[in-house]
Amino acid sequence: SWRCSSARTVRLADSSGSEASDVGLFGKKRAAGSGVAVGEGAFAGAALFGAADSLASGGALSDVEFRHVYKAYGANEVLRRVTFTLPGGGVRCLMAPSGSGKTTLFRVLLGLEHADSGEIRGISPGRISMMFQEDRLCETLTPVENVALVLPAETRRADVAALLAEILPTDCLGQPAMELSGGMRRRVSLARAVAFPSDLIVLDEPFTGLDQATKEKVIAFVLRHRAGRTLLVATHGEDDARLLGAERVNLADVQDGGVSVTGATRIG
Repeated sequence: SWRCSSARTVRLADSSGSEASDVGLFGKKRAAGSGVAVGEGAFAGAALFGAADSLASGGALSDVEFRHVYKAYGANEVLRRVTFTLPGGGVRCLMAPSGSGKTTLFRVLLGLEHADSGEIRGISPGRISMMFQEDRLCETLTPVENVALVLPAETRRADVAALLAEILPTDCLGQPAMELSGGMRRRVSLARAVAFPSDLIVLDEPFTGLDQATKEKVIAFVLRHRAGRTLLVATHGEDDARLLGAERVNLADVQDGGVSVTGATRIG
C-alpha cells in the first residue's frame, strides 16, 4: 500500500553509513571506554540504530533557520514570510490553532511542498524524522514491524519491542496495526519517529486523543529518547509545552518577518 511504501521511503532517506559498533541508541556517540552512550535510556550499552552524522561525530547540531518562508494557495496566504530559528539541540513548541498553517510549514520543511519564496537552512529532509497528524502505519504489520521499517535490517526485534513496551501494553505488540485503538496507533507512530536516526524530530499534534496520564508518560518517553536532537512539536496546548519544558514559538508572531518573544530568534 502507499502507507507502507511511505514508511520505507523514510528509511531510504537516511544514508549516514555510520558504524553501529560506535554509536548508541538514537544517535549518541559512546564515551571512550564506557560502553554506554548518554541518553540511551533502557537500552544502555546497546549499539542498535545508527547515528545522525553530526551526533555520531561528536559535533554540535546546526540551528535550523526559517527565513521569510511564504506559501499561498491562490488568494489564501497560508505562510506569510515566516521567520524564526530553532537552536540546534533545543526543544520548541510551535503554537497555533488548528488550520493556521503549522502542517503546511512542516511539509515545506520536509520538501513535500515547495515554498513560493524564502528558505530553510541548517537541515536536509533526509535528516528529519516526522510524525504526521494522520497515522501512516502499515495496517497489516504489528507495532514492532512498523517501527522496524525505519531501522537497519540488523536491529533486533526484541529491542524494538522493549522500546515500544515503555508506552504500549505488551499484549498489543503482536497485533496488526488495524486492530489497535486510536491512542495506541498514535503511540506507535510517535515511537517510529523517535526511533529513526535523525538530527531533527518533528511531531505534528502528537498527543491528540491521549488522556493526561498517557500523555505525561509519552512526553517522558520522548524526552528520555531524544538524545540531544532538536525537537519541534506542533500543538495548541499550553500544558504540552510545559510538560516538554519547551520554549514557545507562536506562529502568528513569526509571520510577516516578525519574531515571537518566547523561543524564536529574528534572522536578518
